[in-house]
Amino acid sequence: MDRLIEEVEFTIFDTETTGLEPRAGDRVVEIAAIRFKGEEKLAVFSSLVNPEREVSPGAFAVNKISKEMLRDAPKITEVMPEFLKFIAGSCICSYNASFDLEFMQNEARIIKSEFPKEIIVLDILKMARRLLPKLERYALWFVVQHLGIKQQQQHRALSDVEITWLVFKHLKEKLISQGVSDFRNFSRLFSLNPQFLQDLNAQRIAEIEEAIAREMKLKIKYLSSVNAQVTERQVTPREIKQERGVSYVIGYCSLRNEERSFRIDGILHLEIV
Repeated sequence: MDRLIEEVEFTIFDTETTGLEPRAGDRVVEIAAIRFKGEEKLAVFSSLVNPEREVSPGAFAVNKISKEMLRDAPKITEVMPEFLKFIAGSCICSYNASFDLEFMQNEARIIKSEFPKEIIVLDILKMARRLLPKLERYALWFVVQHLGIKQQQQHRALSDVEITWLVFKHLKEKLISQGVSDFRNFSRLFSLNPQFLQDLNAQRIAEIEEAIAREMKLKIKYLSSVNAQVTERQVTPREIKQERGVSYVIGYCSLRNEERSFRIDGILHLEIV
């Protein structure tokens, strides 16, 4: 049986950096993380990092981390091994995770190490977009305000991790309240791991292709990308198509009495009937 979301250990992390472009030489100046399971905070990680280069004026204007604060901070050669120990065995998350992950992978390369490829990475920004589909914008501060969270974003790694954890808990409860409590579907919806998602989608596509070939119907549990509601539907599949890297199944939906398209990565459960 698949694990429940509440049974999995997660680590939410955040970075502050000298600028926005790791490929242009920008470096990490602060890393923070909270490890938790369910509602229980298990451990906290926080460290400044000496980037061995200047902080850009733009970055300083946001995070207020000065060169004086970083002068005696440990270098990434010390911080990275400790951070990797901290996250080991957990599922890691961040708000706009691709940004933080690119920086961490770059820092690992600099010290001739490797950020673990097997670890599952979830994007909380992706959660917000899927579960709050009608927001005007998805900046962290705006999502925090929309959810009624009183704590304000301060653009320092640990405070941003704490506020992101509150966002994560709100969004997780929204999903669980609709009956989606298993980690497999949770990671299917919000993971950034390309191979992991390809494997899951390939499995779904194979099942749908079988139903099309046998001229049979599908019973699906589906998370709508329009209103973030979970519904059960019976669909007579006709074809599978791709648009902008997203796979869809097209077919007649008995719930709506019309032909509809469904994102395959939004199908939480599927059976041929």
